[in-house]
Amino acid sequence: MRLYAKIPHLPGSRVGPAERFAPAPLVARMVAEARDGDRVIVSEKLDGTCVAIVATDAGIEARGRDGAPCALSRNDGRRAFAAWVQARAARFAAVLAPGERLMIEWLALAHGTRYALPHGPAVAIDGFTDAVRWPLAETIARATAARLPIATVLHDGGALPVDEADARLGVHGHHGAIDAAEGVMYRLERGDEVVVLAKRVRPTKRDGIYLADHSGADHVWNSWHDEATP
Repeated sequence: MRLYAKIPHLPGSRVGPAERFAPAPLVARMVAEARDGDRVIVSEKLDGTCVAIVATDAGIEARGRDGAPCALSRNDGRRAFAAWVQARAARFAAVLAPGERLMIEWLALAHGTRYALPHGPAVAIDGFTDAVRWPLAETIARATAARLPIATVLHDGGALPVDEADARLGVHGHHGAIDAAEGVMYRLERGDEVVVLAKRVRPTKRDGIYLADHSGADHVWNSWHDEATP
């Protein structure tokens, strides 16, 4: 089962193959004029690989966004994530019940952006109980309990124009990017309902340029601060 769908883009975003734009009426509520009761949250978008810490009846598992076990992946970064999760399984089991999962941006390997991370290589970006997405406040609460950083929140309130979001992001963002930060993620919530997510990727972003299968050279590993285990 696929664990995380692709996020649609905002106008002006660099769009890859087979990707799509968010519906215009929802975009307008996020960047121009929100409705009463709308909550617009803007976070930094990070450039790693999207993976998941999944709680099952059998225990804690590391899986890709496609649902495949990371431990069995041919990808060096995903296998590293599986080992990292396994070493901290007791910590995550105390936070997640079976059927729940935290979505993670795994930043151990540089993809198109290099980082000197001021924290560990796993950043929480979203959370679910089965197919139901949590409000960001719940994701933050679970991530905090699991001692995981979250993607930096740049704005929380009404509609925010994209140029203002970019200004708050800055050139290098807030997670130690050495290259230009990848972009921003918008989130529209109403109460406990998550209406839509949409992203803006820097137009000059080049995907995967530091990965060995793209560059023909060795992988580039990011640096990060070690943390106590478990």
